[in-house]
Amino acid sequence: MHQEVPLIATIAVSFVCAAVLGYIADRLRLPPLVGYLMAGIFLGPITPGFIADAGLAGQLAEMGVILLMFGVGLHFSAADLLAVRGVAVPGAIAQIAVATLLGCGLAELWGWSLGAGIVFGLSLSVASTVVLLKALEERNLVDSASGRVAVGWLIVEDLVMVLALVLLPALAELLGGHAPQNAAHGAGMPLPLTIALTLMQVGAFAAMAIFLGPKVVPWLLTRVARTGSRELFTLTVLAIALGIAFGSAEIFGVSFALGAFFAGVVMSESNLSHRAAADSLPLQNAFSVLFFVSVGMLFDPSILVRQPLGVIAALLLIIVGKAIISFAVVTLLRYPIGMGLTVAAGLAQIGEFSFILAGLGVTLGLLPTDGQDIILASAIISITLNPVVCAGAEALHNYVLRRWPAVSAGHGHANFDTLNDALDKIRAITEARQHQHHLEMQELSETFPLFANVDENSQEELLLLFRPKSALPGERVMRKGDRGDGMYFLSSGAVEVQIPGEPIRLEPGAFFGEIALLSGGRRNADVVAVDFCQFFVLERRDFNMFTSKHPALRQMVSDLARERTEMNVMRQKRVQPSDIAS
Repeated sequence: MHQEVPLIATIAVSFVCAAVLGYIADRLRLPPLVGYLMAGIFLGPITPGFIADAGLAGQLAEMGVILLMFGVGLHFSAADLLAVRGVAVPGAIAQIAVATLLGCGLAELWGWSLGAGIVFGLSLSVASTVVLLKALEERNLVDSASGRVAVGWLIVEDLVMVLALVLLPALAELLGGHAPQNAAHGAGMPLPLTIALTLMQVGAFAAMAIFLGPKVVPWLLTRVARTGSRELFTLTVLAIALGIAFGSAEIFGVSFALGAFFAGVVMSESNLSHRAAADSLPLQNAFSVLFFVSVGMLFDPSILVRQPLGVIAALLLIIVGKAIISFAVVTLLRYPIGMGLTVAAGLAQIGEFSFILAGLGVTLGLLPTDGQDIILASAIISITLNPVVCAGAEALHNYVLRRWPAVSAGHGHANFDTLNDALDKIRAITEARQHQHHLEMQELSETFPLFANVDENSQEELLLLFRPKSALPGERVMRKGDRGDGMYFLSSGAVEVQIPGEPIRLEPGAFFGEIALLSGGRRNADVVAVDFCQFFVLERRDFNMFTSKHPALRQMVSDLARERTEMNVMRQKRVQPSDIAS
């Protein structure tokens, strides 16, 4: 039956195998991702038994990368990128350049063409997004200065790879390959024009993401959150992440991962970003597993026998060569040794862009098939060894601190402190905004005990539904005989409800207007401000929508409205005889 439903079969079998082998790897004190990679090898075409659809698995893995990069963007603002540009930009460019030259040197030794060497070197120069983020998360370094630099470094690498993917088809014939069978956008153009077009596309995408996105996306999220539908909010979050990722790739030619990252950065400007992160996290975790499974499916173990020296050389370039380059750049820029080791270890592996570049190289006739197999083998082994490399870097840092404390304490700490201060200011702004939002919800439940039993998400939804309104002393807030279009919650000041007899004074925490709202009739009294007043107004449609999901709250309001109606009737009965006597 699985032949009829390849998508379901691929997902089901991949998850089952990954869960079992991931657990076994954990019991053997290995990272679970080793189990995920082994699951891919068992499900691939090399081993007997069930063979999963590698094409479908690759697309599902791309979903995981998109969601993961979206999650990173939610916690990584544009200000963070600007703060680390002094390290990330020169570091990423230097590492790519040197690693590519070393790859060309290996290709020359093996008798490959210059084009093969460039593709091979580029493939070994760019790290895996998934692996780096998992390494940082396991050590709680994502929000640290070193983690921010590593993520920024990776974003610059992605941007360079976007340019490389566009330029390779244009340069294929010049480098000894052949032109692509299906000419892509920009094929046949002069090279300078192709480069200019690519840069314009990436620049246009960045401009839209930075300037237009923060105005549109938070507004859209707020509008959807006001509907009160949890599933619609989650759906909108995923639609924004996947829509921007797909649209940016189709329209601007950037990668899915980069588009998703900028979608997260844009959404981080919203007060609802924490809800978006929480909603997308389970899908991020599930689909990122498929990334490792799909890598395992592509692996041909026979390359370890056919080209053992090639695999070892590639691994040395990835783990040792790239680590030395990264460490050298960071320390030469006068940043601490600890930061250099963290960045070097985190980037000492290759991943998704490497597979894309290798596949394109084979398609264009630039890279031999053995080259692609060496890249895949190096990727799997470097990913498997990356936790060991990170642990080794941490141990080396501790040794250096003990052995040469003066050098470790003094080197690069001035620049590090400056960077940390910049990141702390950005973090303080973000935390202040989140704290203000938390205070608003806390104030809501303290000022209006009516909402004390409503859960946090519903209080957040209520804040979005409220319409702020103010009134000056003597101003008529509500007029007798008007239609009941909303319910008023008094947050500061005081009002008088002018009913026959003595007016009723209402203080902060009180609410009014609910009787006409529930009955659908007219207002039965004037309400006048006797002080500077601030109100939250819940309009009829929003009131009905919110209370429909909280029937206990509606019942409380109805009970209070009935009590007030009875009290008003009793007041009028007491007042009428004296009016007649007069």
